[in-house]
Amino acid sequence: MATERFVQRLTAPTPGWVTQADVIVVGSGIAGLTTALELRSKVDRVLVVTKGILSSGSTVWAQGGIAAALHPEDTPDEHLHDTLVAGAGLCSEDAVRILVDEGPERVRELVARGARFDTEPDGAMTLTREGGHHRDRIAHAGGDATGAEISRALIAQLEAIKNDPGIEVIEHAMVVDLLTAAPDADGRPGAVCGVTLHIIGEGTRDGVGAALGKAVVMATGGIGQIYRSSTNPASATADGLAAGLRAGAALADVEFVQFHPTVLWQGAAARGQQPLISEAVRGEGAYLLNSAGERFMAGAHPQAELAPRDVVSKAIVATMTAEGSDNVFLDCRHLGAEFLLERFPTIHARLGERGIDMGVDLIPVAPAQHYHSGGILTDLRGRSTVAGLYAIGEAACTGVHGANRLASNSLLEGLVFAARASKDAADVVAAGVVKQQDPVDRPGPTSLVPATMLPQIQAIAHAGAGPVRNANGLATARAQLSEIRTRFRTEDARGVLPQVAEWEASNVLAAASVLTQAALSREETRGGHLREDFPETDDAAWKMRLAVSLDPDGGLDLMKVPLEMS
Repeated sequence: MATERFVQRLTAPTPGWVTQADVIVVGSGIAGLTTALELRSKVDRVLVVTKGILSSGSTVWAQGGIAAALHPEDTPDEHLHDTLVAGAGLCSEDAVRILVDEGPERVRELVARGARFDTEPDGAMTLTREGGHHRDRIAHAGGDATGAEISRALIAQLEAIKNDPGIEVIEHAMVVDLLTAAPDADGRPGAVCGVTLHIIGEGTRDGVGAALGKAVVMATGGIGQIYRSSTNPASATADGLAAGLRAGAALADVEFVQFHPTVLWQGAAARGQQPLISEAVRGEGAYLLNSAGERFMAGAHPQAELAPRDVVSKAIVATMTAEGSDNVFLDCRHLGAEFLLERFPTIHARLGERGIDMGVDLIPVAPAQHYHSGGILTDLRGRSTVAGLYAIGEAACTGVHGANRLASNSLLEGLVFAARASKDAADVVAAGVVKQQDPVDRPGPTSLVPATMLPQIQAIAHAGAGPVRNANGLATARAQLSEIRTRFRTEDARGVLPQVAEWEASNVLAAASVLTQAALSREETRGGHLREDFPETDDAAWKMRLAVSLDPDGGLDLMKVPLEMS
């Protein structure tokens, strides 16, 4: 059923220069960097594009670690079970099986690439536990700086080959849109055959250009800036999701947003990226307390503070609502000041900057947006529904996470599916299955949203599609977002010179609109989707995936699709 209209391209100047590669990788987190390194020896030319510098991806912010069945007493079957439980019935079991079976070897390959994980005196990798896991299977580095260490190791590998003529890195470059070939018989965009990108400030080229490629891999991260506060970096403006939608790709599970239970509460006026208090702190034995100093998770779930994240977030929201408070407290004082400083040096320092000593003080926390389980719908090889387009990492919906991501599965998903997507892309390029096609302009109006609209868009999304949702709030948000989209679409963009912040605001608006529509359509509560007007999980009607795509006229189609993709 088609609903309201979306644009199929953003307002942008005509590309003034062209470059070309066999495969273009967009993004420089664990998924994008791994893909680039894997592709380097498999195709003649790889182009890596990142909106900031190589180390600016979301991976660098990951504190907790990477989950894999690495302990002799652990098994992939147990990891699979915990992942399926956390996913609340919507995981693709095929995808999860790939994740847990291939994951340990991918982690060992990461170590071979130079990543230094924390180890025991005997040299064995130190493994800890986080919410939803029944085994110690979280490998970490630098105590609570795992993402930074992984990013360092992968970037070092890329730097070592930067003079290789077969690979090029363009930093400070935002992908504006995907380029597509002539439309199919049904009028939908043809195969993806490159990207348009804008060099931001310090780049080696000026203005907007075109990068042509036989395949494009989107590894652009999440949607955090849809909301007023998030643990995501400022660059997480849903660029990959929105560009994929405009190019005809199906998105799925977009309604499932993970709100991390323990984000430092800095007051109602706090905006932008917020400090995360890693789940690993609770994994080491920290408690959640209400305003009376009482634990409330012990009676809420058998795993208490280590219940899946959606369960803990819901319990915190319920506690705050009952008390009329803005936060609860994380208590780790009993763990000892010396242990906390050694185990969590990064968190300890960030809290210290704000006058909080985690060995002495209670830490005020509340849920905030953290991770998006949805994204561009892919199969088990990373292929989207549009020829030539792959998606991996948080930008993708592989089916691994279902309705709620299990803690520390995100870095593993990036590793595992980067390896699978890079192999498939290399195979089809080498076999001549995909050839370089000529891009054509997609018809219809364009859009450019002023950057000054971003706070309003975020406020609308937070109010309507935040941690707790209902039909009235979602319908109001949908109408308000639709009005903004209508106001800023244009049939004539000649002479317009957009700014990066305007393209980002346009992407945030598109993603927020799709998320709100999907959340309104799913009339149940499941995982990261809490509907107070439909508080129960409804397997009879909703144990399936909700996918969205644009029809040839820009109408939003919502479709129920099976959990398993071939």
